[in-house]
Amino acid sequence: MKQDFIEKIYAGWLAKIIGIRLGAPVESWTYEKIRTVYGEVNGYLADYRDFAADDDSNGPIFLIRALEDCGKTEEEAITPQDVAEALLNYAPYEHGFFWWGGYGVSTEHTAYLNLRHGITAPRSGSARQNGRTAAEQIGGQIFIDSWGLAAPGNPALAASLARKAASVTHDGNGVYGGIFVAVCISYAFVEKDIVKIIRKGLSFLPEDCEYAETVKAVMAFWEKEKNGWRLCFQYIFNNFGYDKYPGVCHIIPNIAVMILALLYGKGDFSDTINICTMCGWDTDCNVGNVAAIMGVRGGLNVIDSRKWRQPVHDFLACSSVIGSLNIMDIPYGASYIARQAYKLAGEEVPMPWKQIFEERMDSCHFEYPGSTHAIRMKVCNMDDGGSFSQREGTLLNTIETAFSGSRSLKCVIKPVARGEKVMVYKKTYCRPADFHDSRYDPAFSPLIYPGQTLHAAVRVTGEEYGVKACLYVHGDNGSRYYYGSWKEITPGCWEALSWTIPGLDGELLDEAGVCFLTGTAEEGDDFCCYLDDLYWDGTPSYGIDFASERVEVWPGLHREISQFTRLKGRLTLEQGRLHLSCSDFGEAYTGGWNWTDYMAEGFLTAHTGEIHLLQVRVQGALRSYAFGLIPEGRVGLLKNDNGYRLLCEACFPWEKEKEYRLAVRVKGNHITAAIDGKVLLEYEDNDNPYLYGCIGSAVREGSHCSLRKMWVGSAE
Repeated sequence: MKQDFIEKIYAGWLAKIIGIRLGAPVESWTYEKIRTVYGEVNGYLADYRDFAADDDSNGPIFLIRALEDCGKTEEEAITPQDVAEALLNYAPYEHGFFWWGGYGVSTEHTAYLNLRHGITAPRSGSARQNGRTAAEQIGGQIFIDSWGLAAPGNPALAASLARKAASVTHDGNGVYGGIFVAVCISYAFVEKDIVKIIRKGLSFLPEDCEYAETVKAVMAFWEKEKNGWRLCFQYIFNNFGYDKYPGVCHIIPNIAVMILALLYGKGDFSDTINICTMCGWDTDCNVGNVAAIMGVRGGLNVIDSRKWRQPVHDFLACSSVIGSLNIMDIPYGASYIARQAYKLAGEEVPMPWKQIFEERMDSCHFEYPGSTHAIRMKVCNMDDGGSFSQREGTLLNTIETAFSGSRSLKCVIKPVARGEKVMVYKKTYCRPADFHDSRYDPAFSPLIYPGQTLHAAVRVTGEEYGVKACLYVHGDNGSRYYYGSWKEITPGCWEALSWTIPGLDGELLDEAGVCFLTGTAEEGDDFCCYLDDLYWDGTPSYGIDFASERVEVWPGLHREISQFTRLKGRLTLEQGRLHLSCSDFGEAYTGGWNWTDYMAEGFLTAHTGEIHLLQVRVQGALRSYAFGLIPEGRVGLLKNDNGYRLLCEACFPWEKEKEYRLAVRVKGNHITAAIDGKVLLEYEDNDNPYLYGCIGSAVREGSHCSLRKMWVGSAE
């Protein structure tokens, strides 16, 4: 591991998101349609507000969590089933995440249902199980980038990991595509020659496989005709077009145009991804893969900031079952992948990355060159009743000064008058109105909660005298700003701010940041400040009053309950209560993915059926604890470890249509469960206990329950 590998991992992951965004508006378009509508592609084709979730980013960033969840650090110990369980754990059941086109039609849908019904990996994705057509669609390579990024400069490791990961859902050419792309990404860390990168990818494939033969055929055409990519596309269309391969999106035509773009792009990042887009077919997938290779190869310097980076603004929406992981900035994803890379290499992470990876993974630290962590700015016009307005501004990652590490975010906004409030903040919750569309059905839980402690370091320039600053959050349910204590900021000096947000019932926090009260600035002046180390920690203290929540209406049939993500089942709001019902099982989650010790309560009423549960330390669909009402007049404490098992139980003659206050306290590996204030069960889990996770509700075997309120607070 070389230290510049960390920056290149960020460059590769950022480039992947850029490629997806570029290709998404023309996904599945033909070459002819793109040429007719857009002519030459030379940049983004849609001006998205925020780009909604996409399967091409969901797969790479969540399936690699198998490495952490399975607890194995040596490559040879990791199995396809470990990756399969990550798929089951993070993907909602038949909505969001990727394309649910039906069993036997969508390769991922087919493999997912196989796994759900006990067919383990790699049989779950095999041609023997699903047929060659399903096994050789494009998904084997579009979800694979993170495995190449996690094996920088080690193509053999990348190939091995990719083979296991791709085999969960694919086989044959589908798996070869995963190996090829992962190896190319891995080798691009140490090699810049495009032809050598492609040949390294081929070296891990059978020489006579169709995938390798296709790559070599495109390379041979390029050797004869190096200046006409459109002639090469015509050759690909005639010999490897969609009409020659079965299924919705076969891998062979798409790898052909990827190789075309890599070769005819002549090493230029922008030309390569633009050409790949103009070829058509599965554009977001192809351009995402090609961009990842080119981003690693060239590093951040080859990615034009104004053209490609600024519209993305380090923001990534996802659609997993864990809502607080679905508002993810790109530095978080890069850091997560880099941490796995160091574990696989068996090496110590250098500072300051060690602290970031171990303690502040989702902080805004700005250590990646050019990173912004999706920070935003606005100004409050105090003479206009306190309304907010967007002003001309610049966010610039800088090495001029830093509170920790070597970088910070320079924030310049104008015009700002004396006494106006300048807000520099991170958006911590998203609504449908924030997005251009509803790609892959995202749903969110807030990133920050009442009761937690907000931290930031700030600095103002020497010209900014009389400036005061405080930390703040905005509550969306109450449409109200909450402020910490004001502190006068000495120009030219860093000030560390901390504020414990008061406990708030019924509030949903959708902004967190720093508010500056300007001092001696004259009308029309600039305001300049620096921000570093924005993060939050601690135990929440808040209640969810379902009378204050809402149904969030997205385009099409997509509906969500605010703050919640749904695994499966029917989730509705009726008469101020959250209702969850199912035919077989249903679960819904909210809260922070990294909460550790806390007390959770739910005011629950059982309506039909026999299993009604309050969940804690939820890490996904396969990993959680649950306590609640179970058959035959009992209560039980259960652990979900790829299937629920009863840890302990007690008699409790519960009744339907009667509200009970279920409470679960988790501290370390000790769990205490109570109903209406009476402790009924205690358990110490010494078998790989779950030590962090969010909260939720679950029903099973056709049950239906409702919740009037939920509350989370200190385990003490």
